[in-house]
Amino acid sequence: MEKKYQVFISSTYEDLKEERNEIIKAVLEMGHIPVGMEMFSAADEDQWRVIARTIDASDYYVVIVAHRYGSVTPEGTGYTEKEFNYATTNGVPIIGFIIDDNAPWPSTKSEQDPKKKKKVTQFKQKIKSRIVQFWTNKDDLRSKFIIALMKSISNSPREGWVKANEATSPLVTNELTRLSSENATLREEISKIRKVLTEDEDHIRKSIRILSKNTVKFNVRKTSDWKTSTIYMRSLADIFKFVAPNLIDENSSLGVANNLALKILGGPRYYKDWPVGRNQTSEIIADFVALDLLEPSKKKHSVGDTEAYWSLTKLGKKLLQEFRKVRLEEGLAELPEQND
Repeated sequence: MEKKYQVFISSTYEDLKEERNEIIKAVLEMGHIPVGMEMFSAADEDQWRVIARTIDASDYYVVIVAHRYGSVTPEGTGYTEKEFNYATTNGVPIIGFIIDDNAPWPSTKSEQDPKKKKKVTQFKQKIKSRIVQFWTNKDDLRSKFIIALMKSISNSPREGWVKANEATSPLVTNELTRLSSENATLREEISKIRKVLTEDEDHIRKSIRILSKNTVKFNVRKTSDWKTSTIYMRSLADIFKFVAPNLIDENSSLGVANNLALKILGGPRYYKDWPVGRNQTSEIIADFVALDLLEPSKKKHSVGDTEAYWSLTKLGKKLLQEFRKVRLEEGLAELPEQND
């Protein structure tokens, strides 16, 4: 039995025409039914009643947001946001796409009104409360949408549309009964998984923001004389990227200091006995512990070993994974030089 799903595509209009067209073509090529307010007239009915009825009849709701809030209702809410609110309230599965902050975008397609700028920022935050993806251009949006829709169809099965002769057959009736029973359990499991995934993503985003905003000043020495040391300033995000790979298993506080000095100086020209001060290293480690990125190592060491050992927490490993993934996607990954 072949099902076709109705997909409601919501966005501001003038600034996202090309992006909407890419999504519409993708839906059609996948064999489903795209709908949007540009496709039909409101006729004699109130426009919002038509929109609401169409969303009710849709299996999935897609919202695309760039840097414009768009036209607003008499109540002052943007039509795109009102559609999003309605789909959320009525339990229609939502697939959200927000333009990446670093993606190039014409200023002519961005809000100039400070009030509307604030509204579009708040709307993005509302969408981010759900699972959302970030896009950089129409081709990137198209590829991510296709994958996201396939996942939604798999994870959140909907009624869809079937031919009448297929829908009335006993075989289909039995299959629907079986699937209904399975879906009840699956929906509950998926809900729990989504909650965990959303919480993890929120923690990672929050950690990245905090690490990026906080800058640390520290000394690095090449000799035993601290007077010859050089002062450096780096964000906690950079420091984490420098030292985290050697914390996957475990590393000592001295090892963290050595790893940081190695990255800062670009080679093993540092003083091997605390090239970064013990107190400064402890402060950096304490910040990572406060953000739940590091924890004391659980490995056992000899009684005579008084050094402190650390390893990445579950969140720390996920954060490192995100940093490394970005490097790989940007083609920046390279092996360090061997320094024995």
